[in-house]
Amino acid sequence: MTFTPRTWLVGEVVAAATLNTEIRDQFLSMFGAWTAYVPTWTSSGTAPNIQNGTLSGRYMKYGRTVLCEINMVTGSTTTYGSGNYNWSLPFQAANAGISVVGAAQLLGVARWNGSIVISPNASNCSAFLPVSATDTRSNFMTASSPETVASGAQVRLCFTYESAT
Repeated sequence: MTFTPRTWLVGEVVAAATLNTEIRDQFLSMFGAWTAYVPTWTSSGTAPNIQNGTLSGRYMKYGRTVLCEINMVTGSTTTYGSGNYNWSLPFQAANAGISVVGAAQLLGVARWNGSIVISPNASNCSAFLPVSATDTRSNFMTASSPETVASGAQVRLCFTYESAT
């Protein structure tokens, strides 16, 4: 909820409601509950569909700094599509000229630790995980990499980035 404070005028008589909005409410928003949002799961190929799985996200925004978590659990009717997976952000990323890196996990048959990447000006993030158990170089997460994703698999993404607005 934080926003740019107003500019005060010399000699202005300040009402209690204005002080509450400009100071109290902004301060309290830094200690409030996170805001839920529903991310969109897409791919560079055939679209996946969560069906009876769950896909949820939540964020806390301080000015233009966004802390975000995305959690996805696949279901028995989830379809995985093809291509590299992406998840939507709650706010478009700033065009700061750098890519942001956060944490990613796939909990399937095994637990895979990796990272997420948010490119400048992006509206989504991508998960990068080890290619295989013997090849620890990272690559985009897909329906079959680093393992074949099946019902009950869980994807966890956690990151901080600067929003465009």
